[in-house]
Amino acid sequence: MALRQHLPHRTNRSSEDRPGLGARVYAVQRIGAVVVALVLLVFGLLGFANQLAFFSTRGERILGLSSNGLLSTISVVMALVLLVAAARSPRVTSTIMIVAGSLFLLSALVNLAVLRTSFNILAFQFQNVVFSVVVGLLLLVLGAYGRIGGHLPPDSPYTHPRTVVQGDSDHEFPSTPAEVEAEHAMRDAEVAVVQHVASFDQRRRVAAMAQVHSRADRRRVWMSFDEGGRELH
Repeated sequence: MALRQHLPHRTNRSSEDRPGLGARVYAVQRIGAVVVALVLLVFGLLGFANQLAFFSTRGERILGLSSNGLLSTISVVMALVLLVAAARSPRVTSTIMIVAGSLFLLSALVNLAVLRTSFNILAFQFQNVVFSVVVGLLLLVLGAYGRIGGHLPPDSPYTHPRTVVQGDSDHEFPSTPAEVEAEHAMRDAEVAVVQHVASFDQRRRVAAMAQVHSRADRRRVWMSFDEGGRELH
């Protein structure tokens, strides 16, 4: 029983389909994505309303920030991407937020380097750089919330990444030290076969396991070689 408690948790559905599991994590990520998207959308639409020059390097003030037509377009596009992501699966929302946050931070660094030059095609000023850093960090933190870290929240769905095939039962899991050792050896052998570095014994065991389908049967086939007195090379 003690060994079974340390083995990966099994469910018949993925964690995203289970009601309540990770609801707080998903809510934080989705609300964060929508809030940031709305701010960007308002900023971009106000730029369109003021008919800003598309490639002006001086820009005009919009909500305390400098902007031009190109920056307004990018802001609207990014807002739509975040809104679409928030409407899709939570994992998509998290991934898009992490990518978008990284892009905002990269944009801040690049545009800081070209301030007051002819390459400042987004009409950035120092306030824009600060804004990009703040939004980038916010998106990274929210996107990584409950997903990345050494101490994930207990209800984080990302602590249960495995999706188990419907119909699996508890007896499919290894329940003894010997079965756990066999599982590790099975995986090592399968990897070795794929990489074309498997020994003769590993190849024949993997070939024999291919004749059955359930996890328990594959494990029994593997262990039958040891029971027959043939050692794994």
